[in-house]
Amino acid sequence: MTRLARPEAKLQPETIVALIDVVFFLLVFFLLIGRLDATSPFDVHPSFATIGGDMPGAGTTIAIGADGRLAVDGREILDGAFTDTMSQTSVPGSVAVRVNADAGTEMLHIMPVLARLKAEGFDDVVLVVTTAKR
Repeated sequence: MTRLARPEAKLQPETIVALIDVVFFLLVFFLLIGRLDATSPFDVHPSFATIGGDMPGAGTTIAIGADGRLAVDGREILDGAFTDTMSQTSVPGSVAVRVNADAGTEMLHIMPVLARLKAEGFDDVVLVVTTAKR
């Protein structure tokens, strides 16, 4: 009788399941202890925006170009002449001021205009926005 040769037993490769478990537990650990966003040390209540409302009928319109150029009621003005132009155009508190900024305008051009309007006493300021194109 001839004996059949048994094939040699192959060594099983080490599985990486244990490594996957460790990585998963580390991920969960860091998600639980990590801060997803900075919390404020005091209460902050964001402003509300009204979309689709009617624009004020009268008032002054300030246009801000993508490059930061300013225009008041259709006339381009130099940055230094903004306060004088606004004092000649409208009286604070009497009419609304519309700020119409180009979609590509950075906030560093818009915020100084809003700060100057507030400093001059213009409290009724409307930021002109449009809905997203679909």
